Order: sequence, then structure tokens, then C-alpha cells
Amino acid sequence: MRVLAVLLALLLWVVPAQAGPRPGFPFAPGERLTYAISWTVVPAGTAVLEVLPVGSRNGAPVLRFRGQARSNSFVDAFYKVRTSIDSETDFNLSRDLLYHSDQHEGSFHKEAVVEFQWDLARAVRSIHGETRHELFIWPPRAYDPLSMLFYFRTQPLVPGLVFEGPVTDGKKFVQGRATVGPVETVRTEAGEFRAFRVEPQVSEVGGVFRKSPNAKLTIWISDDERRLPVKVQSEVAVGHFTLELVRVEDLGPGWD
Repeated sequence: MRVLAVLLALLLWVVPAQAGPRPGFPFAPGERLTYAISWTVVPAGTAVLEVLPVGSRNGAPVLRFRGQARSNSFVDAFYKVRTSIDSETDFNLSRDLLYHSDQHEGSFHKEAVVEFQWDLARAVRSIHGETRHELFIWPPRAYDPLSMLFYFRTQPLVPGLVFEGPVTDGKKFVQGRATVGPVETVRTEAGEFRAFRVEPQVSEVGGVFRKSPNAKLTIWISDDERRLPVKVQSEVAVGHFTLELVRVEDLGPGWD
């Protein structure tokens, strides 16, 4: 069931700026989206996406995002999941600065940190504090899977659009691609939404998607100024996973 972490990550481009209003972004610090996770028809856990308060790195403001997934008490009995992902980007959301994932899934535990050294056009990936990979990235611009989701939310969407962007987890560097489909009606516990049907390419994702020849991932993004990810659905060899939005919170002061 490591697919839960993959789905969370998939749910899902340089000049320093001063903190202030961000009228072009459909989200702000304090946004918190909660999802119910199910495996076929069985409730499996919850996931949360958050925009954290603006941080600081080397004297410049940075954007911070967090994603978390946890299995419920039923799934805990045979495969406990407690996974979190943190991402930092520059204040313009033009490229990554830091990516941190901490996976606790059953007996498996991996903590990975990716530091982006843009003066050297490279990303350095460490596992439990030990350097494992160094990637050369050119042109010097890339996102991790979590920050890419938020960057995608800033884009104007129309049916037929083919969106591309550079994505890395510090181990592989690929050109991610997603196709925007028609607007459909999606009903979740959070309400009824008109949402674009978006199909990301999963051939480069790896893991359970690589092992499933007919794997498919679909994300529904609301057709409004918020561009909320309201539903995520996967079809893989181990079953059918779904994340549905159940609660939207806008806590905190926003950009100011």
C-alpha cells in the first residue's frame, strides 16, 4: 500500500520577492485540504495538503507546502502508514529549494532530503543523512511532486491543454506531462464541484505504477478561482485507490 504515499505526492517555474499579497495565486498560507482515502470500497485513511506560513531562507521569503497521509485503525492492524512530505520553493513558485519526505509504511521507513543547489545546477539527495544521488539539472529549474501540484494550480486550464514541467525526487529528473480533459461534475463530502479531468502521465512514476502495465491516474481540479484538487483516482495492479476532498479550511492570516 505504498501507493498511498505516491498518490499524495502526485496530488500531484528567479528573482527573490518581498512578502506581500499574491493576487495571482489561488491559494494562501493557512489553506488546509483534507481527503478521505479508500481502497476499492474500503475506507483506508486520510490525507492532508497544507500551505504553511511563509518561511525564510538566506534572508529571502520562501513558500512552504506539506502533505501527509495516514491509514485508519482498521488498516493500521496489518499495514500502518504515517507518511509526510514537505516542500520549499522560492517566493515566486518558480523552482524548488528543498524537498523532505518521511515514509513510515508497515516495517518500511525511509527519510529522504533533496537540497537544490541552483548555483551548481544540481540536486543532492540524502537518505537518513547519507548522500546517495547528485543530479545535474539544466536549465536550472525543477519541482518536486508536491510543489508541482501547487504550481499546476496557478495555471489557466482549458480542455485539451497539454501541460509539461520538470519534476524530480532527487533520484530521477523527468519532464512531467498532464493532459487536461473536459469539465465534469464531481460530488464529494465537501460539496459539488465542476472540475477539469486531468490525466498525468505515470510511466515515469515508478513503484506500483511501473509494475502495473495499465496503470492510470486521474485528478479532478475545480473549475473556479481556487482550482482545488477535489478528487484523485488510481487504477493499479493492487487495486483501485481514491482520495476525495472532505473538508476545506482557510486558517491563518494569508500572505500578509
